[in-house]
Amino acid sequence: MHPHASDTEAAKALTERFKSLKATIGNVIVGQNDVVEKLIISILCNGHSLLVGVPGLAKTLLVKTIADVLELSFKRIQFTPDLMPSDIIGTEILNEHRHFHFLKGPIFANIILADEINRTPPKTQAALLEAMQERNVTAGGTVHPLPAPFFVLATQNPIEQEGTYPLPEAQLDRFMFMVTLDYPSFDEEVRIVKSTTGATQGQLSKILSADEIVYFQQLVRRVPVPDNVMEYAVSLVHKTRPSIAAAPDFVKQYIAYGAGPRASQYLILGAKCHALLKGKFSPDIEDVKVMALSVLRHRVVRNFKSEAEGISQETLIERLCNQ
Repeated sequence: MHPHASDTEAAKALTERFKSLKATIGNVIVGQNDVVEKLIISILCNGHSLLVGVPGLAKTLLVKTIADVLELSFKRIQFTPDLMPSDIIGTEILNEHRHFHFLKGPIFANIILADEINRTPPKTQAALLEAMQERNVTAGGTVHPLPAPFFVLATQNPIEQEGTYPLPEAQLDRFMFMVTLDYPSFDEEVRIVKSTTGATQGQLSKILSADEIVYFQQLVRRVPVPDNVMEYAVSLVHKTRPSIAAAPDFVKQYIAYGAGPRASQYLILGAKCHALLKGKFSPDIEDVKVMALSVLRHRVVRNFKSEAEGISQETLIERLCNQ
């Protein structure tokens, strides 16, 4: 499918579509511009995102709104301590002809909202993460491909609560971005309350189809990256590793483990997409810096010293970017 004569035309079309997307989502979601932008970038880069925020910040509504403006199927899975892998991927049942028949679970949709992913045991988390990585599920020895595009948006509450199972670092690494949601400003909260307690609801129109998303995902991959930008992204990730000689002193002092090569890949993919959305045909170092926090936040593991001194991942990543 090639709806555009050239990549340049397609890039311009994507910039316009992005403006329409943000405007339409803005009819329902007040503020959170940065979060909306990151989620759209991760869809266009074929990556998954983890949303972190206290309860009641409209994480679920945000994901549902994005699914509505994109012509994509949407399923929500509420993670609970008793959820089993078969509740997500589906199960083999014996039909009336005595044959096994695979009954598809809720994972067979374009956008999956994995609500409160840290509330379910590791066995069930692993079933979801396998689907995210392989983009298919195996049941009864048969491989079932998932629909394309396939995109998991997981949410978790940062408040340490009873009965949670935090995602291990290796599983966090499957997510392209970790995006944090903050409380709205006073003016935004007034607008939220006005718009949600009245009789009229914001209207949504469909902006992008599944085929167009797949087309734009391929377009993002074709964006050329200058060598200096590529080297900057890799060097940024490299410097998060305390074991290497080039790491700054504060990294050796405060970081236990740095980010792996997947972080470099996502920094470049994200920078390519961010450049396109801003009307540029190639990313620069600033595009990489915009992606740095969301890509590295969950891949940099602090040591005891930084936790004791209250130094956050965000502070360390900002210091690295400003070097």
